[in-house]
Amino acid sequence: MATDFISSDLTPELSRIRDQIRRHAEGFGLDFFEVIFEMVDYDQINSLAALGGFPVRYPHWRFGMEYDQLSKGYTWGLQKIYEMVINTDPSFAYLMKANSLVDQKIVMAHVYGHVDFFKNNYWFSKTNRKMLDTMANHAVRIREFMDQYGQDTVENFIDHCLSIENLIDPFLPFSAPKSRKEVEGAKREPGKLKTDRQYMDRYINPPEFMDEQRKKLEEESRKSTRNPEHPQKDVLAFLLENAPLEDWQADVLAMVRDEAYYFAPQGQTKIMNEGWASYWHSKIMTQKVLKDSEIIDFADHHAGTLTMQPGQINPYKIGIELFRDIEERWDRGKFGKEYDECDDMQTKARWDRKLGLGRQKIFEVRRVCNDITFIDEYLTEEFVDRLKMYTYAFNRRTNQHEIVDRDFRKIKEKLLFQLTNRGQPFIYVTDGNFQNRGELALWHKHQGMDLDMKWARETMNALAHIWKRPVNVETEVEGQKKLMTFAGGEFSEKFL
Repeated sequence: MATDFISSDLTPELSRIRDQIRRHAEGFGLDFFEVIFEMVDYDQINSLAALGGFPVRYPHWRFGMEYDQLSKGYTWGLQKIYEMVINTDPSFAYLMKANSLVDQKIVMAHVYGHVDFFKNNYWFSKTNRKMLDTMANHAVRIREFMDQYGQDTVENFIDHCLSIENLIDPFLPFSAPKSRKEVEGAKREPGKLKTDRQYMDRYINPPEFMDEQRKKLEEESRKSTRNPEHPQKDVLAFLLENAPLEDWQADVLAMVRDEAYYFAPQGQTKIMNEGWASYWHSKIMTQKVLKDSEIIDFADHHAGTLTMQPGQINPYKIGIELFRDIEERWDRGKFGKEYDECDDMQTKARWDRKLGLGRQKIFEVRRVCNDITFIDEYLTEEFVDRLKMYTYAFNRRTNQHEIVDRDFRKIKEKLLFQLTNRGQPFIYVTDGNFQNRGELALWHKHQGMDLDMKWARETMNALAHIWKRPVNVETEVEGQKKLMTFAGGEFSEKFL
């Protein structure tokens, strides 16, 4: 990897610490992009956080609202951002000027873990590593549109686009491109009357009649073909191809879609990514960097990061503990048919084949998994018992969260359910000419949880503004199919 790192405004002491931590990270086998650290104050880091970590984004009130929330949280002591790093090549990371020296060490080690994950995890392999430039270009173009069409007009359209930015297919970038068929669906030809005498064909099957019949068949085929042919999960792509958008509107929607796909892997790997970075900052700090006088401060900060409240999932805690568990299991050989079939708990507790495969295994997991496969494959009953993971529910009578279930299968099922599709409902476009009226039809694939009606109405409102015709969504309520329609600014629903 590159050794000539671009210098930033780090102090000489922080530059020395950065170089030291980088060497230790490389020594442990981490492989990362070049990392450029920048010093910022609390106001700057709140501004960066509101913009998704990027110093330049297109102007929109949402970013201002998020900045205001972050600033108030910091002022009132409710939250503090210690670090921030973005997935680009080179990667840019921001350090708070007010952080203590111990915090700066933790953050640097944590950042190198993140950047190793960005570079090597499969689910980040399709992301735009030059997104810093792309974001800046988006900002320039949208400002030009605002100058040309008016700020309110453009910002209102961006509002609608952002309301549906989650209607993408995160797995689409990994799908094999469809090959163009040599013959795109054998074209139907009108029937011809047969004749043994070729010179009679033009009289029996006159060209004018054959052309007319051919046009009728094409029209019938066009009417019978549904667009899309199969339910399509990337709603934004369907809108770009089919909605009656002006050029600038299509450009804006394409930008929002590009940015949604850039951020998608972060939602798919939150537990793994934070767990991996926490694992390595802990390893580097405790084994290589910490001074005796810094141990208590490190322990306090580290413990605060990993605290998990009842009823909540802390990705730092679940991630780091599961990576540690995998490492220990593969070091001791606690996997495979023989171990799984052993029903003696004492034997399993003492199990140690001294394989020493743990480090190799966690690097493999880091490379290929996302949160769902990580949890599905490696979450064990012993792990759940050790971390005291339960399913909780809020009891209105006692005004407290209470344990509902301790069953491992139910705990794992609920955790996977929360992670599936990044916690978003499965929405597909099924017809761009619903009931032959040019209306948009979508289908909610019911997964055991009803749609949030407040969000459903806002989403349908945004879709109707972009599609410029009524929007319909088929869903289920208590096992019965229901059709929701948004037309002319009015929302209606009926059971099917």
